[in-house]
Amino acid sequence: MAKLEEYRKYIKELLTAYSQYEKPDSEVELQTIFDTEHDHYQLVYVGWKNKRRVYGCVLHLDIKNGKIWIQHNGTEANIGDELMALGVPKQDIVLGFHSPYKRQFTDFAVG
Repeated sequence: MAKLEEYRKYIKELLTAYSQYEKPDSEVELQTIFDTEHDHYQLVYVGWKNKRRVYGCVLHLDIKNGKIWIQHNGTEANIGDELMALGVPKQDIVLGFHSPYKRQFTDFAVG
């Protein structure tokens, strides 16, 4: 249980840090979504720009079976490396955005 709480804390820290990149004068806001009951975590854009609706997922991470699944990474950063820098071992990080077949060729967990 301690590992689960630690992983939740790391994910929240990571998404909160990325949410700080929001421009103060923008009509588009960055929202963090923390579902600690089901262990789903997202950073999304919500708002309007030039009379057009803006909505999109920037980052989506889940915790499943004791592993952190990176479901979507819309940044240029390597979120897996950032999680490892926080103390998460490679074998507990799954690149969920890769097909199960491709995951075996990464340095991270397959699932």
